[in-house]
Amino acid sequence: MVHFLRRQTKWEDLFFYKKADVLYQLTFAFTKRFQKVNDRTIDQIVQAVRSGKQNIAEGCARPSS
Repeated sequence: MVHFLRRQTKWEDLFFYKKADVLYQLTFAFTKRFQKVNDRTIDQIVQAVRSGKQNIAEGCARPSS
């Protein structure tokens, strides 16, 4: 098999992962500052941002076929 794509970089070094991590940290700080006690909406917001970050890591970790 001829590898014509460039070598895969670590997912921690990817531009979009770094931006997703910053977005997660900002969202987490924002929601902690303005969170109402036991607000499920806040939990969903934080989980959605965390999910986006994790999807990038999992997609990069998947072996290519």
